[in-house]
Amino acid sequence: MGVHYELVSELRASLPVHADPERAAQQQRYLKTHEPLLGLQIPQLRTLVRQAARNHAADGLALPMLIDTARELWDHATHREFRRAAIMLLLIPKHAARLDASAMGLVEHFVRTGAWWDLVDECVHVHNYIRGRRGDAGFAAEFERMTEWARDPDRWIRRFAILCQLQAKADTDIELLSQVVEANITDPEFFVAKAIGWALRDYARTDPEWVREFVAAHPDMQPLSRREALKHL
Repeated sequence: MGVHYELVSELRASLPVHADPERAAQQQRYLKTHEPLLGLQIPQLRTLVRQAARNHAADGLALPMLIDTARELWDHATHREFRRAAIMLLLIPKHAARLDASAMGLVEHFVRTGAWWDLVDECVHVHNYIRGRRGDAGFAAEFERMTEWARDPDRWIRRFAILCQLQAKADTDIELLSQVVEANITDPEFFVAKAIGWALRDYARTDPEWVREFVAAHPDMQPLSRREALKHL
């Protein structure tokens, strides 16, 4: 369907107006990234994205145009905030309600090219709308996709798969959680081991006994994962 260039143009014009070089330097040190930042705060950026969407697509963008527009923002980002804006555009409620598996190619592109924890973890929120719930028509396909991603050579794709059910609470599919964790359970890579601990700690709020038993049954789990999983138990 093509890119909504008027919306993109407004964001390219409005975001730099709010630049804060001092905060940008602090954010760059915190994120340990060489990518330029404008120094916008997350709530401020979210407001600008939603305002641009209201100005140019009050009823929301059709999904094909939404995907193309988000990719334009991402692929031609001069600063990290434009990548974040691309994700935020997908998460506007009217847009999030339209997401389906056709957006997963874009999500994968974001994860592989973003290749850092802050962007990857935000993409998990996008997947929450695509994944659906157990029993939904699309859940089986996403189950299969995530078990494949859990074995991908790319550590960020694996991290995404491990975190793919964050905040699912009682709707967590424990078979999927088990498979994505077990595929990476001995991996010493920091961002993978940390993700395992986070995913298990999150589910422990729903079923702490299951998490205790799972950790006990996997003595080869990385120490970092174990500490994070049991932190509040």
